[in-house]
Amino acid sequence: MKEITVEELKELKDSGADFQLIDVREPYEYDICNLEGELIPLASIPSNVDRISRDKQVIVYCRTGRRSADAIAWLENNHKFDNLYNLQGGIMEWAREIDPDMETY
Repeated sequence: MKEITVEELKELKDSGADFQLIDVREPYEYDICNLEGELIPLASIPSNVDRISRDKQVIVYCRTGRRSADAIAWLENNHKFDNLYNLQGGIMEWAREIDPDMETY
């Protein structure tokens, strides 16, 4: 599974790169803190495959990286995606390394 660090994600965001950012957490988690990604909770991934881009880099994240890894594994195994990247450490790592003022849970 391909991964990306929070530092690499920050560089992509700052550069205005064209990529898709998907948050697989639950809505209540997204309401606490988010990276302005598209919310597609893990359980709804199978019914939302068509919302996930195949022609650009897609970065998937959750709280710590576990659920996003599960989502990526499922998408790669069942739908042959090859452009998905898991955010190492999830939003908790982002809060630790990039935005220490971000509210966490």
